[in-house]
Amino acid sequence: MNKYTLSNGLRVVMEPIPTCRSVSFGIWIKTGSRNEGSINNGISHFIEHMLFKGTPNYSAREIAEIFDGIGGNVNAFTSKEYTCYYAKMLDEHLPQAVEVLADMFFRSEFNEQEMEKEKNVIFEEIAMYEDTPDDLVHDLIARASYGSHPLGATILGTEDNLKTMTAEDLRSYMKQHYNIENTVLAIAGNIDDSSKELLEKHFGSFTNSGESTTYEEPAFLSDFIFHEKKTEQNHICLSIPGLSLHDNNLYPMALLNNVIGGGMSSRLFQEIREKRGLAYSVYSYHSAHADSGNFTVYAGTAPKQTKEVLDVTIEMLRELIEKGMTPAELKKGKEQLKGSLILSLESTSSRMNRLGKNELMTGKHLTLDEIIARIDSVQMDQIESLTKQLFATPFAVAMVGADDNALQGFRRNQLVL
Repeated sequence: MNKYTLSNGLRVVMEPIPTCRSVSFGIWIKTGSRNEGSINNGISHFIEHMLFKGTPNYSAREIAEIFDGIGGNVNAFTSKEYTCYYAKMLDEHLPQAVEVLADMFFRSEFNEQEMEKEKNVIFEEIAMYEDTPDDLVHDLIARASYGSHPLGATILGTEDNLKTMTAEDLRSYMKQHYNIENTVLAIAGNIDDSSKELLEKHFGSFTNSGESTTYEEPAFLSDFIFHEKKTEQNHICLSIPGLSLHDNNLYPMALLNNVIGGGMSSRLFQEIREKRGLAYSVYSYHSAHADSGNFTVYAGTAPKQTKEVLDVTIEMLRELIEKGMTPAELKKGKEQLKGSLILSLESTSSRMNRLGKNELMTGKHLTLDEIIARIDSVQMDQIESLTKQLFATPFAVAMVGADDNALQGFRRNQLVL
């Protein structure tokens, strides 16, 4: 991995992989829904959409046709703390891909007619989420965890907010947040020193300077949210505070998540789905933010089985808190983490994503050997200490379903010692 800056101070992280013929390139910006307020919630995601809707040089259709014509793909995504515009193509087409992405980044027009059409597209996206309860419940658990803090808001925003947004609003937001200090270029694949000249050519004239985004740690609220909707299943999330991206316990956290609900051999999956047949989908995940994080358990089950699923979940978690994981689970979890890590490195897209996110959010890059060493060094007492730390806070709870009868007697603090 090579790291350097362009003449204007813009950071670049590169990973040459001479054994492949593809290249993945991404523009990473440290801004997302967490940077928004109640009035402009959704603007980061709206900007992401609008950068594909045309520049003075290329129409929206021409942008799509260019990438289709070179056999590549171009896309973008917005998260709570960052936005990424990326493309993957054959190495010989890198110059054209970088030129088009740079044009989109610097010279998107925000045509009013295109904005109105794209607002409607996002309205449909919001409606799709509303019609997908197993997606909607994850937005609700964020609000139950963080309330009115921006981490509790949706990435898509609201129809009311989007209706009032203007081209000037988008330009103003980009001027504030799309600056050199908040931006990283990441590139991985079959590249050489000519790539440095290419990036300097298209991004060296970037002059918008400002301040790098900083955050204040949010309070975890442990609230309860029920969204009534006619569904065949109840969709439930239980969440507790997790770890930040800078926490030294991230690898113990990953191993703990694996045991609880991170895969098909996890305790929740084996007990709730395989042994009892109570749910098709049950899993857990950990989300790490710049200064905080959250650990969440999800299950979707029939209303008549909801109480039993909750009881079994609490029973499994209590057993883990009191007895810890087994040496066999710890060993298996380490091999799972190492295997998934090494397999992900076979993709230039995964390598580019890893480079961009690490540089943008932490500024640190561990080698493969360093990561494996850290995974191997995790000890049982670290897992046990972390488990007790995590479950010292009452759950935040969110549910989407026809009624909340199954949650009437559920105590959010029942695992707190």
